[in-house]
Amino acid sequence: MSDVLHFVITDDEDGIRLDRWFKRHFPGLSHGDLSRLMRTGQIRLDGGRTKPSDRVQKGQDIRVPPLDEGATQPRQAGRKLPHSISDEEKAEVRSWVLYKDAQVIAINKPAGLATQGGPGITRHVDGLLDALRFDRKDERPRLVHRLDKDTSGVLLIARTVRAASALADAFKGRDAHKVYWALVNGVPSPQDGKILAPMEKQPGHGGERMVVTQQGKPARTLYATIEQAGQKAAWVALKPLSGRTHQLRVHCAHIGHVIVGDGKYGGAEAFLGGLVSRKLHLHARRMLCPHPDGGLIDVTAPLPSHMKATWDTFGWIADYREDPFEEAGFV
Repeated sequence: MSDVLHFVITDDEDGIRLDRWFKRHFPGLSHGDLSRLMRTGQIRLDGGRTKPSDRVQKGQDIRVPPLDEGATQPRQAGRKLPHSISDEEKAEVRSWVLYKDAQVIAINKPAGLATQGGPGITRHVDGLLDALRFDRKDERPRLVHRLDKDTSGVLLIARTVRAASALADAFKGRDAHKVYWALVNGVPSPQDGKILAPMEKQPGHGGERMVVTQQGKPARTLYATIEQAGQKAAWVALKPLSGRTHQLRVHCAHIGHVIVGDGKYGGAEAFLGGLVSRKLHLHARRMLCPHPDGGLIDVTAPLPSHMKATWDTFGWIADYREDPFEEAGFV
């Protein structure tokens, strides 16, 4: 059996039905059992009773009672398919750990690895969390926020129910501060600034896309240029002040400087050619977040190999430690 869990609705889940949310996160939970848990008040949305057809909103809290382990597994005729982690895979996952204490683990998520499962996704961080139990055999670590599949960098993981609730509150209340590094096409002018561009989802070829529209939800991003390679490309730091889906990618494209490797929002302009990888050059470099026991978590993640190679190509120092937003006068 699992423990009571709390989840915070993310941007890409905003507006979906609650039963669809449960199908995504607990695929083995039957509709009948889901309805019973809601009817008896064991599942709650922002502390209140709910029903399967309710629509969830970004930032809302979902309370999930203890469930059988099978609830998280795909439902197949007559059998369960528990995830088995090999010793090699366990060693790999543990090599990502940047920080660990009794309440929190921080990992450096690799680029190309999804945070959670979905259609066609069989390997993801959520399915590998058993490798991070360490000495705590009674509780399974749990996710409290997400990174896009192709974005690398700092990902916080709660080791206890109390930590999950505290960290979820920190993310919901915008008390967690993130700094990303990116390589963009061209050099922003001015080199430091704030992007204020509301966003919303719109259908399009190849699936939904986030677009800048006046009718969208408010979205704010700070940016600061750290280095540049002539007028060809720039290394920028990005600090999201809101949490919209693909916010940094869309905002960079909006000011005319797409993130290198982001073909979805930049098209052909996203690829510099030469020795520069075609992979997305976006990395969650630093996370500052209140610790569940008090104090502050401050974790920094080294660049992934493809970005490190690009930095080496341009002669940039990949272990740069200054706060570019303080230098630019934003903090």
